[in-house]
Amino acid sequence: REQLVESGGGSVQAGESLRLSCRASGFVPRGKFVGWTRQAPGKEREPVARTHFDFAMPDYADSVKGRFTISRDNAKNTIYLPMDTLKPEDTAIYYCAADDWWPPRPDSGYWGQGTQVTVSS
Repeated sequence: REQLVESGGGSVQAGESLRLSCRASGFVPRGKFVGWTRQAPGKEREPVARTHFDFAMPDYADSVKGRFTISRDNAKNTIYLPMDTLKPEDTAIYYCAADDWWPPRPDSGYWGQGTQVTVSS
């Protein structure tokens, strides 16, 4: 089965760190953008960070620049998102995605199951 498997969410205090992981299972996301979007309660889903599976091409939402760093390990079919200096406004469900374009479309590409990140002040 082709899927993205996420891990690494949790609950932390403001200023602390978390690291998200997203592993492609059953396929290799060659030629695709890979990254995360997030959705906070009552808000639209927004892109957070992305790169390209075949070459380094990081890009970030302005709200996370300097705090989040996306990386990839092609040998493990896995991407990572260390998140530092977390803020309460980072609280959301984070969705890993792989698609031919970015932001990914809800009805195309591959999506992870989502992982909750909660940051308390």
